[in-house]
Amino acid sequence: MLFNSLIFTAFLPLVFITYWLIKPSWRNGFLLLASWYFYFSYNPWFLLLLIGTSGFDYWCARQIDKQEEPKQKKLYLLLSLFSNLGVLFVFKYFVFFYNTGLELFFKAECDFDEMLLHQLIIPAGLSFYTFQSLSYTIDVYRGKYKASDSWSDFMLFVSFFPHMVAGPIVRYKDLMPQFKVRHYFKTIDWEAFAKLTAWGYFKKMVIADNLGEIVTPVFKDVHAYSGSTLLLAGFLFVVQVYCDFSGYSDIATGIAKLFKIDLTLNWRRPLFSKSLHEFWTRNHISITTWFRDYLYIGLGGNRVTYRRWLLNIFLVFLISGLWHGANFTFVIWGAMHGLVYIAEILARRRFPNLRVPGLIGWIYLIGFHTLSLIAFRALTVQDSMHVYKSIFTHFNPGHMGAELLRLKDAFYILLCALLVVFLFVKETQEEFAFIPSNARFTRYYLQPAFYILLVLGIFLLGNFKANTFIYFQF
Repeated sequence: MLFNSLIFTAFLPLVFITYWLIKPSWRNGFLLLASWYFYFSYNPWFLLLLIGTSGFDYWCARQIDKQEEPKQKKLYLLLSLFSNLGVLFVFKYFVFFYNTGLELFFKAECDFDEMLLHQLIIPAGLSFYTFQSLSYTIDVYRGKYKASDSWSDFMLFVSFFPHMVAGPIVRYKDLMPQFKVRHYFKTIDWEAFAKLTAWGYFKKMVIADNLGEIVTPVFKDVHAYSGSTLLLAGFLFVVQVYCDFSGYSDIATGIAKLFKIDLTLNWRRPLFSKSLHEFWTRNHISITTWFRDYLYIGLGGNRVTYRRWLLNIFLVFLISGLWHGANFTFVIWGAMHGLVYIAEILARRRFPNLRVPGLIGWIYLIGFHTLSLIAFRALTVQDSMHVYKSIFTHFNPGHMGAELLRLKDAFYILLCALLVVFLFVKETQEEFAFIPSNARFTRYYLQPAFYILLVLGIFLLGNFKANTFIYFQF
């Protein structure tokens, strides 16, 4: 079930009404069943996988809590790690590593018929819910929490339907306590719900999905376009993936407020960053902090030698690239970010008093982000290399107009350009608050009019094909 699907327009009101009509003591149980049905609608068998892996993590956490010996605690932690990583490996990486192994070890002798041609179907949101479940086990092992929660509360913590499929990945301390207090209908923050969902749906259905109509055909046939068009498609993908993913997070956060649940902040206008360091404090915050707390610290963090510290940083980015999918294009993306992140560290160390003008820093960040996401978006490594070669050797802006008009008519191209400008104007206001948000005219007239126009824009310009969210595949 997708947030932008027709069935969800019936599912959400039904769940919302029932939740507030039944006895408070039944609400968590009902919300768990509703969340399972939400996931069941994707694939019934994958619901069993969700329940199985999460239930096993719960059991491991309980066992860790019971043990006195550190070795026994570590044993159950390793069981949890291996079960989660094993499931991820089977569904996301087995075919990739199998085929790569054949090519590496047999090379020319490799029979093409021996290679697996089809990737397994990846359960929606597999990486997100396994990471959330695994974080609980690790935190119990580290002594942060006691595994005293009921099985149903833990399952709701993992399965809560607004964020289960594409995040944000919410920590135990931020989410679990909210399931254990009684909520009241009269305290629902309707304004936050309306603003978040309206802006989220607009970003997804109007901006991201319309830009996708240009980005997708270009990256499907990169040899048919000049370097200038390919670079533009790369930039449009930067905007598309941001609007698609942050749009999901906004919708999820807004919907959660209907049940008096506050999800953690996941995006803070990353496209306004002026360095890669700043970018990763603003972009997909929940997964960034997850990798920091559970992978980077696990590798030793900065409590090691200087060179090992830099290696730890690079490994985190490399693994985060592979986390996105079983393709060398994602590994290249992760390696690019790791190398540039380390280059910024070295530059700051060498030139501690260097101050880069804000506009120059922003252009650098957007330029690098665009180039790195070309590797992320490309279907193959060969396609990504062709795109880079074309950008630097066959850059011809004069061909761009004709190539874009082969994709869509002039009105559509102009509309997409205006949507990109609209996004940056909206986020510029959020970033710098040129118009005071607490002013009476803004609060009671300008803001309501703006969000009404957003809703109208969704119905007039939105893509109602129920396009899946980009990060569902991860």
